[in-house]
This record gives sequence, structure tokens and C-alpha cells, in this order.
Amino acid sequence: MNRRTFIRTSAGTAALSGLSSLAFLSRLPRVTAAEAKLPANIVQLHAEVEPLVRLLEQTPREKVLEEIATKIKQGTTYREIVAAILLAGVRNIQPRPIGFKFHAVLVVNSAHLASLASAEGDRWLPIFWAIDQFKSSQAADVREGDWTMGAVDESAVPPSHKARQALIDALDNWDESAADAAIVGLVRTTGAHEIFEILCRYGARDFREIGHKEIYVANSFRALEAIGWHHAEPVLRSLVYGMLDRNGEKQNPAHADLPADRPFRRNLESVKQIRDGWLDGKTDADATRSMLEAIRQGSALDTSTRVIELLNRGAAPQSLFDAFFDGAGELLMRQPGIIAIHATTFTNAAHYAFQHCRDEETRKLLILQNAAFLPLFRGNSTDKGIHIDTMDPLAPKSTGAAALEEIFQDLRNDRLGSARKVLSWMSTQSNPKAFADAARRLIFLKGNDAHDYKFSAAVLEDYQFMSAPWRDRYLAASVFNLKGTSDPDNSLAQRTRAAFA
Repeated sequence: MNRRTFIRTSAGTAALSGLSSLAFLSRLPRVTAAEAKLPANIVQLHAEVEPLVRLLEQTPREKVLEEIATKIKQGTTYREIVAAILLAGVRNIQPRPIGFKFHAVLVVNSAHLASLASAEGDRWLPIFWAIDQFKSSQAADVREGDWTMGAVDESAVPPSHKARQALIDALDNWDESAADAAIVGLVRTTGAHEIFEILCRYGARDFREIGHKEIYVANSFRALEAIGWHHAEPVLRSLVYGMLDRNGEKQNPAHADLPADRPFRRNLESVKQIRDGWLDGKTDADATRSMLEAIRQGSALDTSTRVIELLNRGAAPQSLFDAFFDGAGELLMRQPGIIAIHATTFTNAAHYAFQHCRDEETRKLLILQNAAFLPLFRGNSTDKGIHIDTMDPLAPKSTGAAALEEIFQDLRNDRLGSARKVLSWMSTQSNPKAFADAARRLIFLKGNDAHDYKFSAAVLEDYQFMSAPWRDRYLAASVFNLKGTSDPDNSLAQRTRAAFA
């Protein structure tokens, strides 16, 4: 990609959409918006899905894209492909830790979100990336012992009237076998919302695996919304097994005072201090700035305490989430890397859970835990004076589509400069669509890690929920982990093109 190619892209369409290297996508069956936005009331998959899962499991990585391309040409649908990727992952990849090779499962929802937001001709690219990621992770799992999900111990599954309490007791006691049986009993006898209420609370319980437990809760339920609740049993068995991972600790956390568990235990008591009517607060920029300062300098206890103070003063939860999003963005600016990336993706998951949870105590816990975890993500990193709320805009030398091209061209070598230019560019835009489209397409072309998809999906989604001007600063900070036009291409687009030749 060169500058001239980029500038030719119309400002009113997705940046990079004129790239001739992706012309092959026009020959694929188009994924319409209606098909990609999967209905929530699907009750069963087509008969081809189980064979499709086996095809993914058994086909060598170097041949799988060609095999799936053939299936698509023969009529296999988008939703069947997405379902097969997720189910192949949960059946074949151990969710311990929930990270590393298990990103093949975590990334399915992010790839689906990228597909939803893409132009029709691009929608297969993130899905084919997820297929390749599964094969890579499957091979890693084989090298590490070849874990496969076992059959349910039917004799241990509790009856419907005892399943809910059995799951809660098992999670409280970190009892793996009891939790496995209980989640099966609950899935078979109750609905998604009741189960989500339980698991989103426990997903945010401890800081082991840097927030991946809550990330898996959110991503698994969102993926099930796409492929159908009838697939919930193996997916949620995998989730519960992963959530009870202790990172090798010999002590049972239920009977020990371990650092990863302390914020939750404090906050179980702290929720009682939050006033009645706390959801009726008003958005308050001063509250956001105060919360940001606590995230920047305070401890996990300090940030939780600040949340209580601000909510009781009348600040809306929105103002605190604005600070959480921007605080995660500032951590990325402060110390780019894997830990700061997960500050963003965890906050995305916690916010999703907060939006979809009905229990008031759990909602309070989610907001307190989000606040408490951000200093843990920060760790001992040094404050370099790069503060998201005081960053000055820098006008690009170009205008229109060329200004956007300049931002992405400079990104790899000067991320702070590119962030300042985004801030300036956004001040002239009514919405970030052109930026989002360009960022997303660059992930398709140059992304080489599951975090590229997870991070970009989180940022481009969360922007929509934020207050101005905090959201523009969040988008600007995102360039610290986006791809630029000078980053090397990955091989996926070429492989996908060859598969459909």
C-alpha cells in the first residue's frame, strides 16, 4: 500500500476500500447485513454443522481454508461457519489459562463483530482469520497434552430445583467437578439471562489471568447469541472450568487470603455504602477527571473508594465508565503492551456485563471491580507525563481523506503524534466511521495476533457508549495498539484469495 493508493480512497467510504489486493472478495458469496446479524431465536443449526466441526478439527492447517472455501461455494452459511469455529475451539482447546492458545475461542466474537461492521465484500476476512487461529491453537494444545473436553458425568448433574444453588456453592468453593455438573443442570433447565447473572459476577471475582475470566464470560454469551443457545452446554462448561483456574496455586482461594481475591472481598462489603438511587446520578466531567486521577496514581482500594464517593455525590455511572475507558487508554499510552491491552478488553467486558445484568448488587460489584482492577493493570509502570485528558491536538498537514492517510502512515513511527492528530481530526468529524473502517481494514490486512481483533473490536464498540469529549480521547489513544499502513502485511488475505481462486 502506498500513499497514492490511500489518498484515492473516497472520504465518504471506508478507507482502503479501493485496494486491488482484495478484489477476489467480490467473487465470494456476499454476507448480507441481515445474515451477519444473526437472529436470537435460532433453535437449531443446519445438519451440516457437526461435520463442519469435524472438518475443522481434522483438516491440516495448510489446507483448511481451501476446504472451508469449497463448503461456502457449496452453500454453507456464515452462521454455520461461526458456530463450527466456536464449537471446535471449546471442544479441543483447554481454557487454562484463559489466554495464550485459548484466544482462538475468545476471538470468535471479536471476529464476528468485525464482520458485522465491515463492508459486505470484506466480511469473510475476519472469519477466515479465526479459522486459521483455531488451527494454530489446536496445534499448540496438542503439543501441551492434547486436552479434549470429556463427557458429562450424568450421575452428578443436580435436578432443576437445586442446580442454581449448586453452581453458586461450587463457584464459592472452587469445586471444579461440582461446578461442571451444576452448569450442565442449569443450562438444561433455565435460560441465558439467569445464568449470565451468576457468571458475570464470578468472572470479575479475581485478578488471576489479567481479566480474561470476565472477558470470556462476555464473549461466550455474545457468541451464543450469534450461534444459538442450544450450543450453550459445551461452551459454558468450558467457561466455568476456565473461571476456576487458580494459576497453579495449591491453596484453595475459598480458604485463603490471596492478593488476587482481596479487592472482591472488600467490595462485597463496600457495596453496602453506595446510596439508594445511585443509578439516577448526572453525568459530571469533574467526576470523570477525579476518577481518572485515582486510576493514574491510586491503589485498588483508592479507586474503589473513589467510586463510592462519586456515586454518593450524585455522579452517574456513565461518568465513571468514561474514566475507566480513558484510564485504560492512558495505561496503553503509558506502557504499550499486553497488560495495558487487557485493561481495555476487560473494561469492555465489565461494561457489557454492567449493561446486561439486572441484579443491583452485582452491578455495583462490577463497577467497583473495574475500578479496582485498573491500578493492578497499571502495576509499577512509570508515569511518563502522558495524560489522556491533557493531550493537545495536532493538526494533520493534509485535509480530508489525505489527513486520515497521514495519521495511519505515521502511526508506526510516531504513535503519540498520530494520537494527537486523531484528536484534531475528530474535532472536524460528526462520527468516527471513516477512521473505524480504515482501522478495521488494516487489521484484516496486517493483524497478526488475536489481540489485534479483540482490542480493535472493544475500542470501536465502546466509543459509541462514551460521553463527548472523552470518547475522542479514547479513540486517539487506541492508535497505540492499531496497525498503520507501513506495518508489514500478514499472509491471510493472500491465503484466502488463493483458497477461492
